[in-house]
Amino acid sequence: MRVEEWLGSNNQLGVDIWNGKYKFNDESFDEWIDRVSNNNPQLKQMILEKKFLFGGRTLTNYNTGKNASTSNCYSSGYAPDSVVGIMDLAQKMALTYKAQGGQGVSLSKIRPKGSKISGGYESDGIVPFMEIFNTTTASISQGGSRKGALMMSIDAWHKEAETFITIKSEQGKIEKANLSLEIDDEFMDCIKLYYDTGEVKTIHRIFEYVSGSIEYDVTPISLYKKMCQISYDWAEPGIIYTDRFRNYNIMQHDNEYNIVTGNPCGEQPLPKHGACNLGSINLSEYVVNPYTKNASFNFDDFLHGVDVAIRGLDDVIDYGIQYHALEEQKEMARNYRNIGLGVMGLASALVKLGLPYGSDKSLELIDDIGFKMFKQSVLTSSEIASEKGSFPKYSDLVWDSDIIKEHFNSLEIELLKEKGLRNCSLLSIAPSGSIGTMLNISTGCEPFFRISYKRKTVSLHKDEEVYYDVLIKELEEYQTINQTKEIPDYFISSESINWKDRIALQGVLQQHIDTAISSTVNMPNESTVEDVERLYLFAWESGLKGVTIFRDGCKRLGILTTNEESKEDNNQSQVNKIPRGVIIQVDDNVVGKKRTLTTGCGSLHCQAFFDPITGELLETYFSKGSSGGCVNSYTGLSRMISLAARAGVDIYSIVDQLNSSGVCPSYATRSAVKKDTSKGSSCPVAIGNVLLDMYNEMQSEINENFEYNKPNKKDNKPTKNNDISENKVKRPCPQCGDELVFEGHCISCLSCGWSKCE
Repeated sequence: MRVEEWLGSNNQLGVDIWNGKYKFNDESFDEWIDRVSNNNPQLKQMILEKKFLFGGRTLTNYNTGKNASTSNCYSSGYAPDSVVGIMDLAQKMALTYKAQGGQGVSLSKIRPKGSKISGGYESDGIVPFMEIFNTTTASISQGGSRKGALMMSIDAWHKEAETFITIKSEQGKIEKANLSLEIDDEFMDCIKLYYDTGEVKTIHRIFEYVSGSIEYDVTPISLYKKMCQISYDWAEPGIIYTDRFRNYNIMQHDNEYNIVTGNPCGEQPLPKHGACNLGSINLSEYVVNPYTKNASFNFDDFLHGVDVAIRGLDDVIDYGIQYHALEEQKEMARNYRNIGLGVMGLASALVKLGLPYGSDKSLELIDDIGFKMFKQSVLTSSEIASEKGSFPKYSDLVWDSDIIKEHFNSLEIELLKEKGLRNCSLLSIAPSGSIGTMLNISTGCEPFFRISYKRKTVSLHKDEEVYYDVLIKELEEYQTINQTKEIPDYFISSESINWKDRIALQGVLQQHIDTAISSTVNMPNESTVEDVERLYLFAWESGLKGVTIFRDGCKRLGILTTNEESKEDNNQSQVNKIPRGVIIQVDDNVVGKKRTLTTGCGSLHCQAFFDPITGELLETYFSKGSSGGCVNSYTGLSRMISLAARAGVDIYSIVDQLNSSGVCPSYATRSAVKKDTSKGSSCPVAIGNVLLDMYNEMQSEINENFEYNKPNKKDNKPTKNNDISENKVKRPCPQCGDELVFEGHCISCLSCGWSKCE
């Protein structure tokens, strides 16, 4: 068979991905499928039927003899609180990247900035070490092909959590790592208390390190709101809900197995030096009579597929042990035998069954699939244990875990104990971006990004740009089978799905996944910061282990795109294009807004002027009322803010500097006595708050006038995607110019297969 036959005559993109990423040297397709199936007839048949594929590292490196890992995921645990330890860790990271493994590291044990160290000096905190890890990631390629992939995380109770949250909003800072905030139930209880009752709790914390300790206060709701604002605009940091992330798994009660953080995309909670190889079952291929009233899901065939896939993943461990970069990684692989079987084609399966993504019926089906999938994976792993032995660190404690008890009764558990368990982890839902795109199906558990779109082709027409109206494969199949041009209501894409439905689906699925799920909630541009605040709280209440969002039109688009934007693109800020040292001039064509503040010295009038097209801040003017206040200070502050704005400094960086101004005694006194001051602790802080308020108001007004396939704003219900999108590309692919998609901490192109995990 030729790869073109396997993937289909109209799937040149899939053929290109196979040739560019997974083919080894000059092997034929038949040689490739023998290699990646390990000559296992059942596994080979599943791959031929496109019902299962290993993850990228396994497809690329399995049975090649290359000195490269077959595992996608690694964890470095906690970064040590010493320079020597940090440098040793950086070296181990580099070696892991070289072997083609991505990894995660937690900064939670590094002493905060200002902590006393030997010689009477003070610690510089987390930032210098973040820069070391960032540079290491940027410098070392994975097997000579792509740059390393890293996730850094930190405890929300850490004194430098706010620094961590805001660091990627600074241009050029930590651009080669994904960031996630580690939040425990105590922290989230404080958040829920605030939204339920309005009570603000401040918690006193003590950070202890080898040579001392440092004390400080944390107000969770303040940090939470700050994080939501930054995430709203920069799509980072994501959140790890640590109590669930670290404990809801088969190894829950084993004190030797301590999960710290996860891999770059977040689907693998792992202990230090832990590693995992991945694979995904294609749910869409288990639908019988697709696109008809008689459509159904074939559970018998599916559970057989789970059995074959678990056995195939377990075999990969034995081959891959020798190719881990570090001896510690080899030892962990031998002792625990982690595997991660996931799903792809979930959205494709739902439309074949006629079910809207996130609907009650879709949740019922996914709950059933997840329950049976986990149960079968445990049964298979236990059967392999009876044949080959349990993982060396196995103990009967695994059967006491919450997830086991939720899926097996006591009699079943007693029978399983007699056989043991082959693997300490079993299920993991990765983004499956490349393999899903190669098969031309929806990726991971994500909804469709678009139902219909414009595709630009240049090479076929002698450098002339030609656009085609394109429908997703599933819609074309539906229309062909049913001899119609209609688009049913259940063909919906990410921007048309209510975020609550999106989170609810992931929550149902997470109940049955012993590791985690990598998935990004795409939010429409008109979403508010308050929506983000509610989303993160709802995600925690829904039992998610973590969550990442991406708001369409956010500031991060400026760093995700690498080509020059069109000068006619009215949705891009001209300030982002200003060369260093250039101050733009402002004419009279601006939009002004005004706020009146009450400060410690009296009233203060704030005027801000914005670009009418982009909504960016350009100039400010501050004037005091009839009483108090220093006119010259206001004038100087106004001029410097205006200068920074016209030099291209974004408003969040400006407001961040204003927020660092501290507390004014006059402001604090009036706040305590008259209780009528504007939000803030001093004039600069209050000014920063209203500037951000006016800026957000300006952006909302612009977005209302900028139409691009919005969901129904009145009821936020799913809308039909009946029309081919005429929109300009807002985040073009550097390879083909088509739209980039942000999923699971990575960006990828559905048109040419280009991808990048930051």
